[in-house]
Amino acid sequence: MPLILETIVTTVAADGAVHLVPFGLIQDGEDFWVAPFRPSPTIANLEAVPFFAAAVPADIRVIAGCVTGRRDWATVPCRAIPVPRLAEAYGHMELQVVEVRDDPVRPRFRGRVMQAHAHRPFLGHNRAVNAVLEAAILSTRLHMLNPETVLAELHHHRIAVEKTAGPAEREAWNWIAAKVVAALPQAAAASLVVDDA
Repeated sequence: MPLILETIVTTVAADGAVHLVPFGLIQDGEDFWVAPFRPSPTIANLEAVPFFAAAVPADIRVIAGCVTGRRDWATVPCRAIPVPRLAEAYGHMELQVVEVRDDPVRPRFRGRVMQAHAHRPFLGHNRAVNAVLEAAILSTRLHMLNPETVLAELHHHRIAVEKTAGPAEREAWNWIAAKVVAALPQAAAASLVVDDA
């Protein structure tokens, strides 16, 4: 199985509008593939402007926010490509699309790293961050997965949030919990929300 890096990918439309979305980049040697499902603004953007930035967010609320309709996160210009990157990031890569593999469901865009930069020290893992990341991914697959399976996994991840989360992780988790409760009638009584510490 290939290495997959969970990142925030930024692309731009032909008119310059910026689009942020969480993506698992698939490593292939020195390159990384991004594989959006149709329909996707990312596909149109990469076809119009064949560059993307991939950042490791310093705040897990960015990922949770993007999957729950909160996409207004600060960006700053990249150094080598005409696409901005997430401002609050541990680091980022700037990539140029060098190959496209078309597909009616999920086209793939091979990105070649032009530059990579670190921006702040990474001081350690927080289990709640990982739990929120897993919950965010689950929340994008509610139409594909068995609701009971989703709720069981979320209850498992909720334990890490209760035990190790700071305010940012709790807020991010609760955004996702609200999305799941709104989408799955079974979730209404599932006690997914975590209380403030």
